[in-house]
Amino acid sequence: MTTAASTLDSAQGADGNQPSERDTSAYCPADRQARLKQQVASILSAPVYDVAIETPLQPAQRLSAQLGNQVLLKREDLQPVYSFKIRGAYTRVARLSPSERARGVITASAGNHAQGLALAAQKLGVRALIVMPTTTPRLKVEGVCARGATALLHGASFPEALAHALQLADRHGYTFVPPFDDPDVIAGQGTVAVELLRQHQGALHAVFVPVGGGGLIAGVAAYIKYLRPEVKVIGVESKESACLQAALAANSRVVLPEVGGFADGVAVAQIGKLNFEFCRHYVDAVVTVGNDDICTAVRDIYNATRSITEPSGALAVAGLREYVRREGICDKTLIAINSGANIDFDRLGQVIERAGRENP
Repeated sequence: MTTAASTLDSAQGADGNQPSERDTSAYCPADRQARLKQQVASILSAPVYDVAIETPLQPAQRLSAQLGNQVLLKREDLQPVYSFKIRGAYTRVARLSPSERARGVITASAGNHAQGLALAAQKLGVRALIVMPTTTPRLKVEGVCARGATALLHGASFPEALAHALQLADRHGYTFVPPFDDPDVIAGQGTVAVELLRQHQGALHAVFVPVGGGGLIAGVAAYIKYLRPEVKVIGVESKESACLQAALAANSRVVLPEVGGFADGVAVAQIGKLNFEFCRHYVDAVVTVGNDDICTAVRDIYNATRSITEPSGALAVAGLREYVRREGICDKTLIAINSGANIDFDRLGQVIERAGRENP
């Protein structure tokens, strides 16, 4: 099978140059293709395996039988920080200049990017300060501190934590590492797609990707549409934080007036700027799901893997279920990205109760 590495011109994109963040919506198709090619080159050169692992693509046999399709789970919950976020965080820090590293790094995160950045900074010997909302699950805060970073709880939501992190970066000279709106972060997350297309080279109908700020879906969509444009890329959002769906409907980024925190890993009020430019061109559809649907998906994943994902980590499976119901497809191969497993133990009872009785 042709690989993205073989289709890229060897002399172009290999120097790691990144696309700018200015608006690309008016670019002609040839310009967009060149920028896509540049992003794919960055994905292929991302140094994620200094710290991340290649996660398995696991069949979900019981769910496949229920839905009448072959369902495969990309197990990003098995990463060292139990989330895909280590890929983007490490890629960004690894590509910082020596002077940028020397200033120390700072970010804002609801938890998973925080843990990824903490591990990346620890691996590369960089000081890290993480601003987290006061509503962040205790397990995620402890994960940051256990990896040598400083956790600072501020604000009841991600936007408040972000604003404070940016203020601190400006005041003290820290290097800010964005949680999603950054070409290097997108490149790191895009390596998930490199793996899954290598692991499954046969017919593939769609890949389902959870969406918060859009780092994962931007990278996955860029790589898949460059290499296998016939494969659908479906974003999945919580109904309580559907910022990509709202932006696509308005053809412009919007700020949601309110964001729910049940799926805290995707509780973002506005899709990233660069992320939106990739999504508006390369994402085929967005599915939204409710909290009960998410809890049912947590149960589905447990039945398939004997592992427990966090609510945001189960979004893709919830969206896959809804897509199959809505479209009535059968005998197709569908991949869902299990994005994380950082859930506090004391939340499990709530998840189990909301999952309801299992379908026969």
